[in-house]
Amino acid sequence: MTSVPVRRFLKQGGRGGVFFIHGDDPFRKDESVRALVEAHVDPATCDFNVDVLRGSEVDSEKLASVLATPPMMAEWRVVVVRDVEALSASRHMRELLSRLAQAPPPGLAAILVATVPRGSRARFWTDLKRQARSFELSPLTPDDVPGWLLERATSTLGIELEEDAAVALAAVAGPDLGVLARELDKLSLFVPPGKPVTRADVEAAGVRLPVQDRWRWLDMVGERRLQEALETLPVLFAQGEPAVRLVSALSGHLLRLGVAVAGGAGALRSSLPPNQRWLARRVERQAIGWTADEVAHALVKLLRSDRLMKASRIPGEVLLEEWLLELLLRARAAA
Repeated sequence: MTSVPVRRFLKQGGRGGVFFIHGDDPFRKDESVRALVEAHVDPATCDFNVDVLRGSEVDSEKLASVLATPPMMAEWRVVVVRDVEALSASRHMRELLSRLAQAPPPGLAAILVATVPRGSRARFWTDLKRQARSFELSPLTPDDVPGWLLERATSTLGIELEEDAAVALAAVAGPDLGVLARELDKLSLFVPPGKPVTRADVEAAGVRLPVQDRWRWLDMVGERRLQEALETLPVLFAQGEPAVRLVSALSGHLLRLGVAVAGGAGALRSSLPPNQRWLARRVERQAIGWTADEVAHALVKLLRSDRLMKASRIPGEVLLEEWLLELLLRARAAA
């Protein structure tokens, strides 16, 4: 299984064979399919060399015939099979696809697209992931979205997007990648060529930004601007940010700080998944102001707040304010 995005994989020369695109993120799955088709077939010969089938609508004879058809006036032929999960109940179909993944015919790029049933341990899926060029595209977490925007700006649009601009866009649309992609496309046309896209450009392009966003607020906590974080917390709640989601975001941020404090920049960078590596420089700077004991204390108190949110009727907003106030008083006492 490859861990790099499809477009980067293609730039490394990975063409032909069987590609298994799976996961619960329909936007990135569709984008990956388009990238694969574009990388293999010239638009002038698409009508002759691209077939799109659905597992719920095709029989084994039709599928075998289409897969065996050679390219016409081109190097590659592409066969896209969507809804592969609809084929998994048939032993004959499973065997056909397994043979295909093990020994694809020359000149064929077969793109198998599926949503694997949650919790399934069927050998068919395991074999496909192992035998094919497998790309799992699961929904992004909020912390992944700015990194996805930064990657997309560079690899797809060829523009430089500043981190603060990526954070601002992510604060507007959250994990709705379709909306974010459209906004990024508009920005690529709005900003002059060669100029990096800034947060000011995002605002000038007409994107209405929230008064406060969760990443800037997390930075306040990480930079130990605790009084400011306490004063602006009600703004986040007024914008509809759930307390439970803030607790989750704080937990992740504090854990990253803990890794940086304990193991340094190298340990932090190696612990971050690809779409979160944009956070490394921010966290490294913030970690200078923390000790391991302070991070551990903040996490223990946050865990208490989380448990009370789930087990009591105390509003989450009150518990988070209490958590911040406790950290603030502790910092003042230490000073």
